Amino acid sequence: MSKKQDGAINDPFSSLTKAQQTLVRLDFEGGHSNKEIAPKIGLKNETTVSHWRKRSWYEPAFNAYASKAIKGKYKSLALRTLIDLLNAKSEMVKLQAATSVLKLSGMLSDNSTPELDKAKARKASAEADIAEWKRNELTGNNSNRESTTLVDDIGGMSDDDH
Repeated sequence: MSKKQDGAINDPFSSLTKAQQTLVRLDFEGGHSNKEIAPKIGLKNETTVSHWRKRSWYEPAFNAYASKAIKGKYKSLALRTLIDLLNAKSEMVKLQAATSVLKLSGMLSDNSTPELDKAKARKASAEADIAEWKRNELTGNNSNRESTTLVDDIGGMSDDDH
């Protein structure tokens, strides 16, 4: 399969010239001045380096390269570190590491905790009860109307109960 077929040639970094790619790589590494970078990418004028960073191609290319570098080079290191933190002395660090591992495995969503999941289930159940009550009100099927009290969001009762 060629690069064009698997989509790699279409990523913003791959479509750059070698000099532009080198600039992005050096910027990702950090710690290089424009004066140091210019001769490494074949430029005589260091102001061209700062001008290139302002071009529309720079940020998407930088992000594409950073994503590749992180996935390729740092992902396994980060995962090993996370697993090592499961044995940390601090209970909070252990909890955060365990939560992160579960999120990465797909067993826990980013916005999920056991308490939040229970609260969401209670809310869904309450909303279903309210919807059923409203349906019955509209269709006249509330047989025990005297014993039903609907409390609104502000904490008051419905007009029928006053």
